[in-house]
Amino acid sequence: MTKGKILVVDDDQNICELLRLYIEKENFEVVIANDGRQALKLFDEQNPDLVLLDIMLPELDGWQVCREIRRKSQCPIIMLTAKGETFDKVLGLELGADDYVVKPFETKEVVARIKAVLRRTGKNNNQTVKEVHYDKLSINLTNYELKVNGKVIDTPPKEMELIYHLASNPNRVFTRDQLLDEVWGFDYYGDSRTVDVHVKRLREKLEGVSDQWCLKTVWGVGYKFEVKDDTDQNGQ
Repeated sequence: MTKGKILVVDDDQNICELLRLYIEKENFEVVIANDGRQALKLFDEQNPDLVLLDIMLPELDGWQVCREIRRKSQCPIIMLTAKGETFDKVLGLELGADDYVVKPFETKEVVARIKAVLRRTGKNNNQTVKEVHYDKLSINLTNYELKVNGKVIDTPPKEMELIYHLASNPNRVFTRDQLLDEVWGFDYYGDSRTVDVHVKRLREKLEGVSDQWCLKTVWGVGYKFEVKDDTDQNGQ
């Protein structure tokens, strides 16, 4: 019995076959695409559990493929690229990538990242429903559903994961680096502005909803989900 299906997208046949060899050793099924259009076609046909996605691709590049997948799915995506610039990492985070591996990489490391992302996203096990409730606010990470005053608010995956992480730990202060590590799972160095961008977008959705909680900036440190009375959380 396989542990899941991995879609490997890279135009380098040697890299694809090397990854296939190592990933299949861990009892995953591997599907390979060599360009962006083929990747999207196979994604729809094969319904993979995770996508390993190179950025420099023929037809459609990895950024475009990532955008298209995110429009219809929360399937975990690990970006592969030869570039190491901070801008690329930020863009990958913004588009909803779950992890990021820079070439040249150790194949064993990629396999370890696949396992870690699948654990973190709950793809490989049956977990209990991840949901927290506060006054006029419901955050369901299992269904990726945010409700304000009973109304579902359209919220991208990473914003959902960020607000769930903060609200699951009320009144605890997180630094930006902690949030990048614990929510995005990146071994990330450099510009952490992506956290600020996501917090700003969440504030636009949540500002003024209730006087019992707020998404608060702790100047010089980071952010916290501040609750005046935390008895209304975790399914209450």
